[in-house]
Amino acid sequence: MAHHCGRDPFTGEPIELWVDNGVIRRESVPGAVTETDGGWIVPGLVDAHNHVGIAPGLGVTIEQARAFAQADVRAGALLIREVGSPLDTHPLDDDPTGPVFVRAGKHIARTKRYLRGYGIELDDPDDLAAEVTRQARAGDGWVKLVGDWIDREVGDLAPLWTRDQLDAAVHAAHAEGGRITAHVFGTDALPDIIAAGFDCIEHGTGLTDDLIDAMVAKSIALVPTFIQVENFPGIADGADRFPTYQAHMRALHRSAPAVFAAAREAGVTMFAGTDAGGFIEHGRIVDEIAAMVAAGFPARDALLAATYGPRSWLGAGILDDGDRADFLVLDDDPTRDLQTLRRPRAVVCAGRYVL
Repeated sequence: MAHHCGRDPFTGEPIELWVDNGVIRRESVPGAVTETDGGWIVPGLVDAHNHVGIAPGLGVTIEQARAFAQADVRAGALLIREVGSPLDTHPLDDDPTGPVFVRAGKHIARTKRYLRGYGIELDDPDDLAAEVTRQARAGDGWVKLVGDWIDREVGDLAPLWTRDQLDAAVHAAHAEGGRITAHVFGTDALPDIIAAGFDCIEHGTGLTDDLIDAMVAKSIALVPTFIQVENFPGIADGADRFPTYQAHMRALHRSAPAVFAAAREAGVTMFAGTDAGGFIEHGRIVDEIAAMVAAGFPARDALLAATYGPRSWLGAGILDDGDRADFLVLDDDPTRDLQTLRRPRAVVCAGRYVL
């Protein structure tokens, strides 16, 4: 049993909590030993777009996925929203020093319209709603669609689904008590996805002012994956057969800072996510928070987008009585010095010190 005293960087108020059998108690626990006296306490960071079941070349084993998850934990990411994976990572839930997961099932795409082997590829797009139902049951409350991808006949990004198919997909996800999100780089797929009432958009680099306003009106969240967007020029470089697509990806990269700034100013709810797995190494959640600040987010807002914001959105603990004991102890106020997140005094995961 442990006793922790510090301060809340968002309010400046004292925080006092006790840890008993991996759970937070907000009233004194007899016999607890004071392990933190001073410093700053924040809930465990959240990586709201992560794939511990993906790595270059595919074929990830559960033990490899465990190592990826541990890299995220050491960086302070104690809650992971895994938005699509070819590997069922539910066995990781038994790891006492692992993160909490909130998962989608496998990515849902169309045949030859996504990375081969990463997800479910539908020959008949009208099968989408039925597949959404299956993946909602396979995950932890989320479903992930590929909203746009390169169409080799067009030579550029193009939508995968019709409005009717998207409407049916949303209905199917919500009927299962789940939420539905979509990978979207460009603009053309966004109007129907937003109008259909998706719960979230991943990346969203093709957003326009009117689409941003529609997202606000429908309370659709955005996970912009800043550090992944920085890879767009490299993605374009590897697609010499499709010069239109190359130019499009480079243009999306150039316009992304203004797009995300407009979304923030309009009031779109945004969360920090790295897109780890594939191009992005695990354990980079602080890089994503720092990228949000570099793009104009106040440090306080960027930190909220990786702590209280996504925890509330995902129904996870926020240091209340009875919550899993997941938190960081920091030497300095992270709203004034984000770099303190890179050198935490302690990372406490389910009551255990992992750093």
